[in-house]
Amino acid sequence: MREHHLTVPVPMERVSIRDRFWRGRIDQMAREVIPYQWNALNDNIPGAESSHAVENFKIAAGLANGKFYGERFQDSDVAKWLEAASYSLVSYPSPELEKVMDGVIDLIGRAQQEDGYLNTFFTVAQPENRWKDFSHGHELYCAGHMIEAAVAYYQATGKRKLLDIVCRYVDYIISVMGPEEGKRKVYCGHEEIELALVKLYRATGDEKHLRLSRYFIEERGKQPSFLAEEETFGWIFKDKWFGLDYHQAHAPVREQPHADGHAVRAMYLYAAMADLAAETGDSTLIDALGKVWQSVAGRRMYITGGIGSQGHAERFTFDYDLPNDVAYAETCASIGLVFWMHRMLRLEPNGAYADVMERALYNGVLSGISLDGTRYFYVNPLEVHPEAVRERADHKHVKPERVHWFGCACCPPNIARLLTSLGQYVYSTDVRGVYVHLYMENEAAITVGSHKVTIAQKTEYPWDGDVTLEVHPERECEFTVGLRIPGWCKAWMLMVNGTPVLEPDVARGYAMIRRAWKEGDVIRLLLPMPVERVKAHPLVRENAGKTALQRGPMVYCLEETDNGPNLAGISLSKSADIRTASWEDGPEGAVALEAEACRDDVAGWGQQLYRIGEFPAVPHRMRAVPYSMWGNRRPGEMAVWIRERG
Repeated sequence: MREHHLTVPVPMERVSIRDRFWRGRIDQMAREVIPYQWNALNDNIPGAESSHAVENFKIAAGLANGKFYGERFQDSDVAKWLEAASYSLVSYPSPELEKVMDGVIDLIGRAQQEDGYLNTFFTVAQPENRWKDFSHGHELYCAGHMIEAAVAYYQATGKRKLLDIVCRYVDYIISVMGPEEGKRKVYCGHEEIELALVKLYRATGDEKHLRLSRYFIEERGKQPSFLAEEETFGWIFKDKWFGLDYHQAHAPVREQPHADGHAVRAMYLYAAMADLAAETGDSTLIDALGKVWQSVAGRRMYITGGIGSQGHAERFTFDYDLPNDVAYAETCASIGLVFWMHRMLRLEPNGAYADVMERALYNGVLSGISLDGTRYFYVNPLEVHPEAVRERADHKHVKPERVHWFGCACCPPNIARLLTSLGQYVYSTDVRGVYVHLYMENEAAITVGSHKVTIAQKTEYPWDGDVTLEVHPERECEFTVGLRIPGWCKAWMLMVNGTPVLEPDVARGYAMIRRAWKEGDVIRLLLPMPVERVKAHPLVRENAGKTALQRGPMVYCLEETDNGPNLAGISLSKSADIRTASWEDGPEGAVALEAEACRDDVAGWGQQLYRIGEFPAVPHRMRAVPYSMWGNRRPGEMAVWIRERG
């Protein structure tokens, strides 16, 4: 049983991010992405798939005529947009945006039913089926996202209207579901409300919200499962991939030894379990999370932080099953992984959790949105061959280019709500001091015990590993600063006020510096970033004889626009020197990689399908760019894993 060692994240409003890499993306969220997504939700993007999400609320509110359109969880797109916009208001106050949001909240209030129920699909399209489809109906899932939006808006503005709406809805849910006699013993097929209820509890202080979250988690997986008895269980999908394990409902949560089922559902469940453990100190939940953590990070996660390898059912399959070209790796799943790891860091400041959070953030999450913020990937494979995407049924979920919107648009507003709230992921505190989980230029106002401290972090991370932290306590005080030493960094140096720290105490991946800090003390952490060749576990069959390139937290890939077609034909000598280079047609400051390699001589092969003898090859100057930034120039092939030769 591991130690229960609770830390508290430093709130996002106390962390002002200023660096070149992230500040531009966060600015873009406020200036362009949130307005763009609002237009998409109102069907004002030419050529984009229809959303109809706002119109559904108008119909439910009796302000418009028409039929419900979209997925039955379409309400959640509006909720996630409201949440992202709320976080944006913290850094970028905007009376115009706030007015739009107030109008949406008024609309949501008018769509709420007299008994407190709030869901446009089951109000407009199927009122007779309320609470009859927990497997796929997403009613509680949508409720969870609306709760998260309400808490975020309340915290950003102090306005209670949406908070009161969701509290009324939760009161209604409590009247229908729960452990008490006469109530339904149920839970949602798609987890989300569980973690949202903990947020609501923290905002309201009302124990009934925490109790309901705990009930849903404790009830999950009890057998025989009520889900399997529903008429809708497997109503669309008539195969084993959509069984109880798809919903993480095949066993009680403490008895699930590895990550199974729909990847996003799993991440939201694990995040909720971690939240509940943080509030209750339940060590059995912490132990259960440790098991699924080992499963995900040790055997079922892509090098990019992508999870959920199979497109069919968007799910985990079996250990080391990590195909590249048909990978699903939904953007929302990587976002969920960030959410979960952030909560694990609350339970224990363990650098391994922060390493995975960073890997997913810089690779699996950012790959889901174009550099201009207007195009999106739902699926994030590690190899793309456009002809295969066009011609093969098993590639039908893969897009060779980002698109402007999705009919199932869970990912775009999910990206927005993560990036607009990024400040809360950088630091946390406990009774001993402050932990630095992520490196990005910022200024943070932090309370350590009874002391107020400002930390100013300066760096060009992720392109450079030179990190400086200026410490400004209101008065001289003693506490610990724990700096994460990334798992990818083999050699590092730490200095305080220019003097090397020769034998720093390293605990669970953090270099711990305890001293009496005074005004103007300076910590300097040097994290060298050589280009590393990464190998996959031998049981990852698709990557046998291949290598991937990583520099710092960034995973790299080949693109056809730099290397020509047939990327699978490129091979890299084990002794080849891989150099860093400026990326002229990439973002400012971005680093590309170059090396002398070989490529198969297709023209020299001739017309034979098979032949005996050496593989003809010609010299090739290889160029690799950050995986998260691929697909922003000309369309074409992409590959992360590269053949390696002796």
